[in-house]
Amino acid sequence: MKAKISVLAIVLTLIISTGFAQEKSKKEIKEEKKIEKQKQVENMINSKSFDFTGRTAMPTGYKSVNLSSTTNYVKFQPDLIDSYMPFYGRAFSGIGYGGDEGLKFTGKPDEFIITKGKKNYQVNATVKGEKDTFKLSLSVGFEGSASLTITSNNRSAISYSGEINAPEIKPEKK
Repeated sequence: MKAKISVLAIVLTLIISTGFAQEKSKKEIKEEKKIEKQKQVENMINSKSFDFTGRTAMPTGYKSVNLSSTTNYVKFQPDLIDSYMPFYGRAFSGIGYGGDEGLKFTGKPDEFIITKGKKNYQVNATVKGEKDTFKLSLSVGFEGSASLTITSNNRSAISYSGEINAPEIKPEKK
């Protein structure tokens, strides 16, 4: 009788322990999500097609500005860069008082260079707008966090912190 109880206890222990061994720990799940996000970011960067959305603007010589309630983006594509970013800072020329619309421009990039570093991707692009030339320098972490600096001929440089996402695909109109 004792032998039957011992064997039954051993069998139950083995069944329970294999059930727990198959479950993934929170750490393993978190690591898998991190690796998946890194693959998504790498695919976006390699395709040169992604959107930057800013959370904070950091103008040169001024306090940072929270952008959570402001529509802002820079859409990167190999043949077009579209910017709709607010500007806080100093304008040098070519901008009338009260007529500033921010860093809103669309154009074909004259330069679009991507390099991979040890800790991030570096994206450098140059776009000529109607009245100005804009140099964009985007640093993207492997998990999607990003820092964008926009320099122009007529304004002081401004930096934004935010993240990149896959571009929105608009449904076709029938």
